Amino acid sequence: MRRIPYSYALASLLVLALVVWLAIGDFQRFQSTPPETGTIERDSTPRVEVMTQQSAPYIPNHVLQGQLTAERETLLRANVTGYVAEKPVTQGETVSQGDTLLVLDNDALPQRLQQARDELALAEAEYAGAQNLRRRELISQPELLRLQSALSASAAQVAQLEKQLNDTRPTAPFEGVLDRVQVELGDLLQPGEEWARLIDDRRLTGTAWVAQQHIDELSVGLPVTARLLNGRSLSGEVSFISSRAVEATRTFYMEVTLDNPDRQRLAGSSAEFTITLPPRQVHTLSPALFSLNDQGQLAIKHVVENNRVAQTAIELVSADTERAYVSGLPNRVQLITLGAGLVNPGDTVIPVSREESEPAQEDGHASVN
Repeated sequence: MRRIPYSYALASLLVLALVVWLAIGDFQRFQSTPPETGTIERDSTPRVEVMTQQSAPYIPNHVLQGQLTAERETLLRANVTGYVAEKPVTQGETVSQGDTLLVLDNDALPQRLQQARDELALAEAEYAGAQNLRRRELISQPELLRLQSALSASAAQVAQLEKQLNDTRPTAPFEGVLDRVQVELGDLLQPGEEWARLIDDRRLTGTAWVAQQHIDELSVGLPVTARLLNGRSLSGEVSFISSRAVEATRTFYMEVTLDNPDRQRLAGSSAEFTITLPPRQVHTLSPALFSLNDQGQLAIKHVVENNRVAQTAIELVSADTERAYVSGLPNRVQLITLGAGLVNPGDTVIPVSREESEPAQEDGHASVN
């Protein structure tokens, strides 16, 4: 029988001893009770990054899309039948109040009017004489009443003919521009037929619709700037706000009055109205700081006295993609800029200013949460 070399036997013995040691391990390290260790004391008060901010005045505005119309505009229509005899004012010409705009064939109205006036004078004289006779009881009361009725009929006839004569010479009801004259000499006009338009565009009326959630912000008298498509602008003010919303859209009708001293041709065009609202004290901050309180309102967490966390409801005055303007916070406030999601109202925190935390982050230290 061949004998195993001594070196092999020694190596096998060492390997067996190593395996037994690894399997059994150091039983002293697995006691039934853990060894006593010193308690590591740590400060459990959370740390938050804060930024002290002072409120500042802010002038909000409200932008609406709308239409422009002339402050005064009317369609001119014929009141009597007649042929166009004269056109004393040309299309596009500026006229004053009372200027004659058109002359129609009067169908001998001046002569008929003169006859009616003569008959009226006769009726007045007869009635005056009858009054004297009646005082002396030389005529009856019915005869006096008949003459009085004839006098009234003559006066009515004169008034009717005077109106007809005036209607053949229509005049401008206000100062403006004669626009869109639609008749030529010799044309026959019938009562009610439109023949021109008169526009006074020295001032313009802008109309727009306001959503119901913004109507309380607006009031009559607020300044307005209208931006036009040609890049120019006009100034004015809010002149009317409807008291009732349209049920279909839940919007309120609104008017603004704008000065147009250069008489730019803007009536009928569109414009953008910027309404300047009263100034307010606001804080400017990132929308990322917003949270919701228990009532579902927008709120901001900040640090108050004794380093306690407060959550104050805010009103969003205005916002864009980068910043928000809010009211409702104290004039001077310590905003929690980092760590607000880890603390609740009433918690005590260790506030760390942004200026102190930024160098620590740059040096590779842990950031404040």
